[in-house]
Amino acid sequence: MVFPYKLPRSIDFKEEVFNMARYRGPRVRLQRRLRTTLPGLTRKSAENRPYPPGQHGASAGRGGRRSDYGVRLDEKQKLRFNYGVSERKLRSYFKRAKNMKGDTGHNLLTLLEQRLDNVVFRAGFAPTIPAARQLVLHGHILVDGKRVNIASYEMRTGQKVSVREKSRKLPIVESTMASPSLAFPSYISVEPEFFSATFTAEPAREDVPLEIQENLVVEHYSRVA
Repeated sequence: MVFPYKLPRSIDFKEEVFNMARYRGPRVRLQRRLRTTLPGLTRKSAENRPYPPGQHGASAGRGGRRSDYGVRLDEKQKLRFNYGVSERKLRSYFKRAKNMKGDTGHNLLTLLEQRLDNVVFRAGFAPTIPAARQLVLHGHILVDGKRVNIASYEMRTGQKVSVREKSRKLPIVESTMASPSLAFPSYISVEPEFFSATFTAEPAREDVPLEIQENLVVEHYSRVA
């Protein structure tokens, strides 16, 4: 009997299946597992328990030697979970980044930062990227005055994103506008009084609020491709 699906080399089957969908589990637990903060995923911090989850997590602390594959995998997972994209979508972004001019790692981060759901989050209209995605999917967001309900829509220089006038009184929008999760990045110009922001330039590396070694993500995909 021939197995109908050939597994990619160097990829664990359980890991591959797990990667196919977006993560919907405990967010702080995920941060503890990856040993980092994921500002796009949650406002909550794991500072009170800065060790991996599980029965022996506290005793393990931050020690323990991880394999080279494990280190690279974790860096890739940080991107996946912070930006809320599936494994298939992230691989697609990587292929695009690889074919673009310049550094592949920086290109990959740029493509992720240009997503509409991320821009809505970074403009201070939503507390997290998952919350921003919901605003987009439910038709609360306009791009250049037209409703766009595709979270992966790629923002271009000069475009303006705004919250629909009827949606500006939503509690999640009002509370986040009063207290944004992060400082505004250099690539958008925010006009809080008009609930709008203009995408003014290509995102710079320092605009990425995630502790990430993008070169290891590039190495990971280059090895498993």
